[in-house]
Amino acid sequence: MRRIHRSPRDWAADLALFLFAACFAAVSAQSVPIPADLDPLWRDVDQVVGALGCAAVLLRRRWPVALAVVVLLAGTRAHYLVGPTMVAVFTVAATRPWRVTAWVAALAFAPLPVFLWGLAELPEDRASSALTYFALIAGAIGWGLFRRSRQQLIASLRERAELAEAGAELRAERARRETREEIAREMHDVLGHRLSLLSLHAGALEFNPGAPREEIARAAEVIRESTQLALRDLREVIGVLRAGPEERERPQPELADLARLVAEARATGGRIELTGPPDGPGPPAVVGRTAYRIVQEALTNARKHAPGAAVAVKVTGEPAGRLAVEVRNTPPPGPAPIPGEGEGEGGNGSGGQGLIGLAERARLAGGELTAGPADGGFRVHAWLPWPTTGTATAAGQGSGTVAVAGQG
Repeated sequence: MRRIHRSPRDWAADLALFLFAACFAAVSAQSVPIPADLDPLWRDVDQVVGALGCAAVLLRRRWPVALAVVVLLAGTRAHYLVGPTMVAVFTVAATRPWRVTAWVAALAFAPLPVFLWGLAELPEDRASSALTYFALIAGAIGWGLFRRSRQQLIASLRERAELAEAGAELRAERARRETREEIAREMHDVLGHRLSLLSLHAGALEFNPGAPREEIARAAEVIRESTQLALRDLREVIGVLRAGPEERERPQPELADLARLVAEARATGGRIELTGPPDGPGPPAVVGRTAYRIVQEALTNARKHAPGAAVAVKVTGEPAGRLAVEVRNTPPPGPAPIPGEGEGEGGNGSGGQGLIGLAERARLAGGELTAGPADGGFRVHAWLPWPTTGTATAAGQGSGTVAVAGQG
């Protein structure tokens, strides 16, 4: 037997319907037409059956269909089952599928055609009582269908609200993840360039302690300046993280800052040739910053994996067309350094995360990036759109090319 778990609210509803059925039977007792030739004993039996029907209302949650069928069939002989019958058909309409409700309604109104056929021959009181009965049954079924539709609507709205809440949580989590990834890329791009200079000159001092005093002094000066710049950049990034949403703005590099970036790399002894950027208005900030970061990472990788190799940086493009940046390094003059533990082609001990981050930057700007060996050196290729508006287009719009060479 299926066990029904009723809440206090369910018990209150069942008791209320039980009282409704009992009160309806008591109130309508005087208006029930009883044939004059009927044995008074049958009236007592009828009342007992009505009382049992009222008590059976408490079983409506366990056997709603069976209860409705029993009281409908018994109601053809018993006159005090109208109240329980209304409760039973209401329960079926409110809790059971449409097909089951239709079958119960068909059973309830099966006597109606016969009644209408002999309506003219029935006494007025019996005809009025029968019409009232069918009207009450129709009202009970209609009210049950209305309640069922309302419950379904509420459940649908609740489900949609839960889905909307879950969607909001997913969007918030995705926004947090994208923010963390953006911070990681920014930290890598900003600090990786400076720290690679420190590593290069510190290694030179370690492996060439007998170098002339002037070279040692110059290397120490570069180390000092790079350390100061790295600390400044680190303070700026940390300041952005600590600032409020309205304060999280810091100067971002643009395509025009490539000359300064190349000059800094040349000051450390790098052989770098720069062609471009093109004259005229620059690309949107997102495109220019992406191109700058790509070149910055490429120079860092070339300095780490191909020390002493010549690097060529070429930047071309035009508005409403494509931005082309090519950074290519020749093979290193000596044996390539063996990457340390945790280092990969990405350089800076990043396990290749530098180039992965650049590829993601290019994709977010609407372009694409690839990397691989070329003519004994290394070349990383990507493309970026150069729209005429002040913001970058969505991925897949426009066209452009950014080619970058990094490590040997």
